[in-house]
Amino acid sequence: MDSDALLLARIQFGFTISFHIIFPAITIGLASYLAVLEGCWLRTRNTVYRDLYHFWTKIFAVNFGMGVVSGLVMAYQFGTNWSFFSDFAGSVTGPLLAYEVLTAFFLEAGFLGVMLFGWSRVGPGLHFFSTIMVALGTLVSATWILASNSWMQTPAGYEILDGRVVPTDWLAVIFNPSFPYRLAHMGIAAFLATALMVGASGAWHLLRGDRSPAVKKMFAMAMAMLAISAPLQAVVGDFHGLNTLKHQPAKIAAIEGHWDNEPGAGVPLTLFGIPDMEREETRYALNVPRLGSLILTHSWDGQFPGLKSYPREDRPNATVVFWSFRVMAGLGMLMILLAAWALWARWRGRLYQSRALQRFALWMGPSGLVAILAGWYVTEIGRQPWVVYGVMRTADAATRHGLGELTLTLALFVAVYLFVFGAGVSYMLRLIRMGPTPAPGHAPLSGGPGEPRQPSRPLSAASTSADATSAQPGFKGA
Repeated sequence: MDSDALLLARIQFGFTISFHIIFPAITIGLASYLAVLEGCWLRTRNTVYRDLYHFWTKIFAVNFGMGVVSGLVMAYQFGTNWSFFSDFAGSVTGPLLAYEVLTAFFLEAGFLGVMLFGWSRVGPGLHFFSTIMVALGTLVSATWILASNSWMQTPAGYEILDGRVVPTDWLAVIFNPSFPYRLAHMGIAAFLATALMVGASGAWHLLRGDRSPAVKKMFAMAMAMLAISAPLQAVVGDFHGLNTLKHQPAKIAAIEGHWDNEPGAGVPLTLFGIPDMEREETRYALNVPRLGSLILTHSWDGQFPGLKSYPREDRPNATVVFWSFRVMAGLGMLMILLAAWALWARWRGRLYQSRALQRFALWMGPSGLVAILAGWYVTEIGRQPWVVYGVMRTADAATRHGLGELTLTLALFVAVYLFVFGAGVSYMLRLIRMGPTPAPGHAPLSGGPGEPRQPSRPLSAASTSADATSAQPGFKGA
């Protein structure tokens, strides 16, 4: 396959997955947030939680729809652009995706309708149970997807027969060496991105002078979630980095812009620089001596292989990986700063009065999604040139399309995605700008003729009764 065509195939997949990953991430976070809100409403009967539930349910529904649409394209691309990968590893990835459908999709499909439309039609217990099941379904979906992708990063539990992967131990396939770390890292990232979005929404309304109890509550809850998840993400990220160093040391070398070791010296931490793949050096590097060894090996003199330890054809693009990681890590530190500032403001009683804090929270709104994308680029580009690490090269996985075909389809994807998802995101922002409003309570436990629950006859739920209709002028009975 022509190298330019291969690059376009990779860009096309990267473009579509970039759109897809942000919608499920918000779906995961919002579903759990909705479950918390409804649980608080049922426990306290504070109408603020009920109003926030109805407000964020609308945004969840739009986001969920866009996530489903963007995910359909991803499945088709395995057959169109990456058919050799599907033929080689489909016996692993196919069942894992099928398990997602049989568990997560069926769970969500069974309860999503009750969650979105059943507030006034079912009892509070059943509705709360439906919300919990939808939230659980989003987490189960993420589990199977990350099991599949983690296996591509750290393959285990298989053997190759007749040029194809054959699973030999499904527990080893699912719980491969990087799976627990990547699942925790991605799950917390989804909660972080959602907390930042909710916090930015609350900050926007506070800055406009809306100090209603619902606005103040969602801002406070978002900052509290940020204070918990941001430091936890830093700890999980450290464990994930150590796991990556063990199983994918070339990726870590690219992240650090590290080319070779000096005998007897620790590895410095390169804060900034420009990795040069041709010259095999990181230009204009700003280093902190031995800090790289301390972070990655937890030793003052520890060393790990540099990029020069690998053939040129086995090295990931260090420039992209180096800077993508720093975008992710830099935004993570700003999240911790925002959380600390919010805690301090809460302690001083100025959480809702500090306009500087609210502006910071507003500008940090998209940072969770940007950090997710940057982290995903580190993970996927850092794995190159392998599609299944150490087993199958990306060049061998791609369908042999021509440059013109891939150029045309990529252009179409860009145009359609920007139109469709641009409209969806604009609509979500409009909903957020409207703000929470008073919402109805749950359906009463008693039902009867003409009430939405427990109709006594088929027509009793109609707005106009059969008797009233028969009395209208011009009505002719049978």
